Amino acid sequence: MNLDDSSSEGLCHRCGKCCLADFIAYARDKDILRWKREGRTDILSVIENEHAMWAGDHLISADNGRYLHGCPFLMWEGDHSACSIYETRPAVCRNFVPASSEICPLWKPH
Repeated sequence: MNLDDSSSEGLCHRCGKCCLADFIAYARDKDILRWKREGRTDILSVIENEHAMWAGDHLISADNGRYLHGCPFLMWEGDHSACSIYETRPAVCRNFVPASSEICPLWKPH
C-alpha cells in the first residue's frame, strides 16, 4: 500500500483492507528475484509453503484447501495495519494507490 501518494483522493488510512487479498498470489518473478538477492528466506519460505490459488472469490492453499485470510505479512499496530516487509514489499503493493479500487474504503464511484 502506498502511504505517501498525495495524488490520490486521500492518504492511506492504514485500515488493512487492501492487504486482505493475499499478495503471494500476485508476487511476480521480479519480486522473487529481488527477495533472493536480498536473502529474504523468510519471505521465500512463506511463498514456497502457501501455494495460493484462486477458489472463486477467495484464495486457498493448493496443498490442503485452507482458506487464506490475507497477506501473511499484515500486522496490527494498535488500531491500524502495518506491513512487516514494507521496505521490500512486492510491486503489486508498491503500486497500489489508495482510493483506486473498491477494496479501499476511500474509493468513490465515478
